[in-house]
Amino acid sequence: MSAALAVTALLLTAGCSSDGGGGSPDNGTSASSGDSGTATGASPSAQAAEQPPPAKGTVKVLRTVTTGLKTPWGLAPLPGGDLLVSSRDDGTITRITEKTGKKTELGNVSGVSPAGEGGLLGIALSPDYASDHMIYAYFTSDSDNRIVRMLYDEKKPAGEQLGAPDTVFKGIPKGYIHNGGRIAFGPDGMLYAGTGESGQRGLAQDKKSLGGKILRLTPEGDPAPGNPFPNSPVYTYGHRNVQGLAWDSKQRLFASEFGQDTWDELNAIKPGDDYGWPNAEGKSSDPKYHNPIAQWHTDDASPSGIAYAEGSIWMAGLKGQRLWRIPLDGTKASAAPQAFLTGEYGRLRTVVSADGGKLWLVTSNTDGRGTPKSGDDRILELQVT
Repeated sequence: MSAALAVTALLLTAGCSSDGGGGSPDNGTSASSGDSGTATGASPSAQAAEQPPPAKGTVKVLRTVTTGLKTPWGLAPLPGGDLLVSSRDDGTITRITEKTGKKTELGNVSGVSPAGEGGLLGIALSPDYASDHMIYAYFTSDSDNRIVRMLYDEKKPAGEQLGAPDTVFKGIPKGYIHNGGRIAFGPDGMLYAGTGESGQRGLAQDKKSLGGKILRLTPEGDPAPGNPFPNSPVYTYGHRNVQGLAWDSKQRLFASEFGQDTWDELNAIKPGDDYGWPNAEGKSSDPKYHNPIAQWHTDDASPSGIAYAEGSIWMAGLKGQRLWRIPLDGTKASAAPQAFLTGEYGRLRTVVSADGGKLWLVTSNTDGRGTPKSGDDRILELQVT
């Protein structure tokens, strides 16, 4: 991004404050997505062109898919179009019939211990879902944050369709705040997880800790081949609280991150890099830290889920109560971020790309920080350019 454009972006976005700062809870409490698969969810037009998209885009709300959700967090589209959504506080996974909005509870995920920003967070489908019918989930237990996988058996009665959790990976630090929680399978078939430093800042810079990191694992939970640090699941470090993961049409990874009191971030992810926390928040003059491609005051963003569609990253804002569009030119922002839906649907938790330049958007007004209204929370279908 040019210096002039960076200044423009700062002026346009000045005025936000992230997750509530210092030791206070994330303004956005965690979440993502069912970002599972956002890596490959780009529309054909985005995949075909590496040319930057127009500086200004559009968002049209096509419909409300369903309402009446409680603390929704992760979203995973099923083959055929239906949606799975996780409830942070109830520890349940529910299937939403995409055409009618009907809700069918699959069952409870055993072992979930919700408190503060912790609970049942991100969900993702196995890369081999068509044959193994496995759902992966990131959740807070009594002792840690962990990733499990469960068999989904549609033939069983509603409420009994989830098999017992098989722990794939454990030992991620837990806290009342900063639990991370987004999981997604990348274009390489590996499992990526965004973690938080659980309020213990020093963990982010400790490469031996799993807190304040992006992790890269095999589907079985082992450190993925080609990771930057030998025999380690750590992919990048120096993060405060990562809750959004998405890949563009060229298989480049991006992540959203809660700041403390000053700057929230959207980062282009490079294996092995240090993203600065707690020594740097937002852009830094120190060359050893990887600077964000865009930043926001925490009141304007507090970002959770992100998705890629139509040449842009789309970022859901919790405290900011808006959907941000960040047009890309490679791994840089090609124009100033643009806000949509400001204040119209309250706190926004998760965004997932769909076919044809569409997005699924999940609100988060029942997470203890929003102002629930009758019928909230909901899933919306959007058309974007």
